[in-house]
Amino acid sequence: METMELVRQVKWRTEIIKHASEVTGNVAKTCRHYGISRKTFYKWVKRYQSHGSASLCDRSRRPHKSPRQTAPDIERKILYLRQNYHFGPSRISYYLKRYHSIEIAQSSVHRILERHDLSRLPNSRRKYERQNHKWKRYEKQQPGHRVQVDVKFLERIPNSRKRLYQFTAVDDCTRIRVLKIYDSCNQKTATQFIDEVIKRLPFRILVVQTDNGAEFQSIFHWHLKDLDIQHAYIKPRTPRLNGKVERSHRIDEQEFYQLLDKDGTSDSIYLFNEKLREWEDYYNFHRPHGALAGQTPYERLKQKTGRAV
Repeated sequence: METMELVRQVKWRTEIIKHASEVTGNVAKTCRHYGISRKTFYKWVKRYQSHGSASLCDRSRRPHKSPRQTAPDIERKILYLRQNYHFGPSRISYYLKRYHSIEIAQSSVHRILERHDLSRLPNSRRKYERQNHKWKRYEKQQPGHRVQVDVKFLERIPNSRKRLYQFTAVDDCTRIRVLKIYDSCNQKTATQFIDEVIKRLPFRILVVQTDNGAEFQSIFHWHLKDLDIQHAYIKPRTPRLNGKVERSHRIDEQEFYQLLDKDGTSDSIYLFNEKLREWEDYYNFHRPHGALAGQTPYERLKQKTGRAV
């Protein structure tokens, strides 16, 4: 409420109190004249006698206690996950339920983030979301029916001329991933990686889907044919068709590489792969996935196959 309006409000209520005592000498007549209840009148009189005319303005109706308010320690966990991992309300809700046995609605998480001015994503992520259309999500119903494969080009290691490449395979149905880093990106490393994927996935692969990169050309293509696996190329300039592996690379950047102690890994590809394997295990077995309604990839595999893995 603006200052001038507050001044007018206090002046009007003071006038009512004085009218009852100095003009009519009758509370009921004054209340009828000004169109207010006697309960309200006596409330104003009590305030006026205790604290003067300044106390006659409207007060906040917010309750002094809120028994359903989110506990401070839970609120701190929500803020920590948002600030350090950029989790959205749904991810935070899944995470708290799985790892802390805390049941909290996504809407409650969103309100807490809004109250602390953390409801919006950082600028870089908002820009990414604006530039990309909302495409219809699809999912294969059988594990191994289609596996998306792509390469993430990693930043150059400081004080080194070496560059590393993360090869990624994502099962379309379960979102189970296989990750490995190589120091070159060509058809030889691509075929080595797909052999690794075949050994490590707990189901048979029917189709491998890639973009049209040089590392996925004839040698890689015919290697898959020899293994009785179909190779499907996505249309040029349509990375959304490999959307699951593209999205997983953003997760890697936000939740793994940004938090990775690069000084501790130096430029050793073996140390990088050890750290990456730990991250892969966490992603597959422990990380709740928003697109899987809070399940982990291996929980989704168990649901689809009906057997423990």
